[in-house]
Amino acid sequence: MEAPDDFVVDFPTLWVVPAWIERHCTVPDGDRKGEPFRLYPWQLWCTVNHYRVKPRAKVGQKAPAFFYRRSQVIAPQKTGKGPWSASMIAAEAVGPTVFAGWATGGEVYRCRDHGCPCGWRYRYQQGEPMGRPWATPLIQLLASAEDQTDNVFRPLQAMARHDRMAGRMRVGEEFIRCPNDGRIDVVTSSALARLGNPITFALQDETQLYTATNKLIRVAETQRRGLAGMGGRSLETTNCPDPTVDSTARRTMESKAKDVCRFHRLPPAHLDYGDPVERRKIHEYVYAGSAHVLEHDGLDAIEAEAVELMEKDPAQAERFYGNRLVAGSGAAFDISRWAELADSTVVVPDRSLITIGVDGARFRDALAIVATDVRTGHQWPVHIAERPVDAAPDYEHDFEAADRVMLDAFSRWRPWRVYIDPQYIEVLVERWQGRWGDKVIVPWLTYRVRPMVFALAAYRSAMSAGDLSHDGDTVMAAHIGNATKKLTKVTDDDGRPMWLIEKPEERRKIDAAMAGCLSWEARGDAVAAGAKAPAEFVPRRIR
Repeated sequence: MEAPDDFVVDFPTLWVVPAWIERHCTVPDGDRKGEPFRLYPWQLWCTVNHYRVKPRAKVGQKAPAFFYRRSQVIAPQKTGKGPWSASMIAAEAVGPTVFAGWATGGEVYRCRDHGCPCGWRYRYQQGEPMGRPWATPLIQLLASAEDQTDNVFRPLQAMARHDRMAGRMRVGEEFIRCPNDGRIDVVTSSALARLGNPITFALQDETQLYTATNKLIRVAETQRRGLAGMGGRSLETTNCPDPTVDSTARRTMESKAKDVCRFHRLPPAHLDYGDPVERRKIHEYVYAGSAHVLEHDGLDAIEAEAVELMEKDPAQAERFYGNRLVAGSGAAFDISRWAELADSTVVVPDRSLITIGVDGARFRDALAIVATDVRTGHQWPVHIAERPVDAAPDYEHDFEAADRVMLDAFSRWRPWRVYIDPQYIEVLVERWQGRWGDKVIVPWLTYRVRPMVFALAAYRSAMSAGDLSHDGDTVMAAHIGNATKKLTKVTDDDGRPMWLIEKPEERRKIDAAMAGCLSWEARGDAVAAGAKAPAEFVPRRIR
């Protein structure tokens, strides 16, 4: 979910959890160290959503009692993700985070009933969901490296040592002991032996860093399987991920699962991060509610960090401090710009002059057919076939299906040219040339470096200038976002190396991006030639 400007809670939730946090947790460091930990509005909103209870929840249910199986919080650097995550772990360790039924009126949660002598009580309202602690809390904090764990584990240690916790947690260097043989363990890529055990809660920190290369995607998935057996749930915190990198954060963002709570406060799209005045407005928006940043000229410090980072990596600066999904420097196309160009209201009239690009393969890579309206520059995928994850070893794309969509395209519109990379799909090229002629079906070899780099540059320029629009197809958007640059020896007028596109890894396809580029190249040639729709074929009867 995108974070709203006004937080309105109109659903049942364990209100006792944020109340418990503010009574027992403390500010871990800084000038206010040791003071009660007061949840910022965004932290409170994420907490009550994570503990949102299903209206028909029953006593005895654990994870199934809650509306969300897990949560993801995407927020910029220095907003307070670490201390808040620590407070959530503390609550899962010794607080009332397990659903315990519905209050009928007069029920009270008493700390002393659960081994805490602090004397705190919470009175439930009628109809409010109630909570209790886990009998044996088994918690894991996952991070990409040892020093990364300090973002959460150090604040947690400070909270656990404070008198407000009344000695309920015993702090060690790499773990914390909890009541009834419970414990909180730190897990990194160098300490994977702890994985596989049943756990009740997992905090996965900075998941934009979890990739297949460092094996942390698999680790995060293994953790969640361990939760399933215990009825536990997880919380994922991250900076805005690079959309060109296959990470746990990106996978969670793109997942269609409805039982994942996603919080991502996006700044207004019209603001330009490269403009100092507008960048300030972006920072004011995404850091709203984080008092420690807004006070004492904290935004000036954020600005200084962002400006320095922008010198080397402007995309990373915008992700880390502007909270925007911006592709890194290795991305061929700006996926945010692509999203802005979507217009699902456009309908290309029948008999319009169009061009088509075709790229792909027969077995492993996708087969993509993309059309472009010559007059308006509007693009849409006519057909994209991807190899299923569970495909049989002898799987092949359905060429007959591709042939049918081409027949439909030629019967509905007036294709001027079809530029097609013939590798691996020669049988379709021959069939289509036999049907429509070799002046319409034109092989366009994508391995020719010089023509290809200029075609890709023109395609990217069309996106930047807004000359192109598209129908918003999500599969094509994924292919556009997947494409990464491969530098060549060909240079532009300023002496900078030009680039081809390639897959960042085998599973992330780019064929629709290449087909879109070929379709756009054909459209450019059509405009240059002053092309007009060919005369409609009219069958003649022989007498």
